[in-house]
Amino acid sequence: MCARDGGVLVGFVDVAWDGGAHAFVLDTVVAERCRGGGVGTSLVRLAAEGSRAAGCQWLHVDFEQRLRAFYVDACGFRTTAAGLIAL
Repeated sequence: MCARDGGVLVGFVDVAWDGGAHAFVLDTVVAERCRGGGVGTSLVRLAAEGSRAAGCQWLHVDFEQRLRAFYVDACGFRTTAAGLIAL
C-alpha cells in the first residue's frame, strides 16, 4: 500500500502472506517530512484491514527497539515471544 501527497510517494508498507492465517508487515517507510502525521499508522491500519479481508487471522511485525512506540503504542501490536538466528 502506498501513501501519496499529490503525485509524490510519501509512504508505503508491504504485506507478505503465508497462504494461510498469517500475514506479515514488511518495509513500513514514511518520508521524513511526513512522519508524526499519521501516515504510517494509517498504512498499517489499511494493511491490517486488507489482511483481515483476505481471511488472515494474524498480522505479524518484527521491529527494532527504537520503533516499539510506533508499532506497539501507535499501531496496537502486542509483544510476543519469538526466536531469531543471526545469519
